[in-house]
Amino acid sequence: MGGSKYEKYIIYKPKPDRKPPEDMVLPPDLNEFMTTVTYIDDEYVKGTFVVDCCWFWKGSDSGPQAHTHDWDEVLAFYGSNPEDPFDLCGEVEMWMDDEKYILTKSCVVFVPAGLKHCPLIMRKVDRPIFHFGIGMTGTYQKRV
Repeated sequence: MGGSKYEKYIIYKPKPDRKPPEDMVLPPDLNEFMTTVTYIDDEYVKGTFVVDCCWFWKGSDSGPQAHTHDWDEVLAFYGSNPEDPFDLCGEVEMWMDDEKYILTKSCVVFVPAGLKHCPLIMRKVDRPIFHFGIGMTGTYQKRV
């Protein structure tokens, strides 16, 4: 496409120098656990908000720890069973404030600014789970 006017707005890969947040506990076999497909933020493409998309391949006890943001966030989880797209194909443990939720159906979760959320743990993955997060901010920052 070289040189097209809007080509910079089409993202095919994760941000090349992207690193996970320092306080995120990651499994030692990260590449076997998950694959980030795309990631965009204001540092990568000026004017955008944070969008992070990945596939989870297997369960783990690791993941983001409890935190808050100064901005709204949307987290989505989708199973990959073509016979039942509502089946999450696993179990995700997600905390909102001090309440634990076990997600077993494809869903979208709205996290209002300031609401403590996580840990987020992929307890069980029977088939790949697609996940994306959208942060209504230009760059990702946690407030603990």
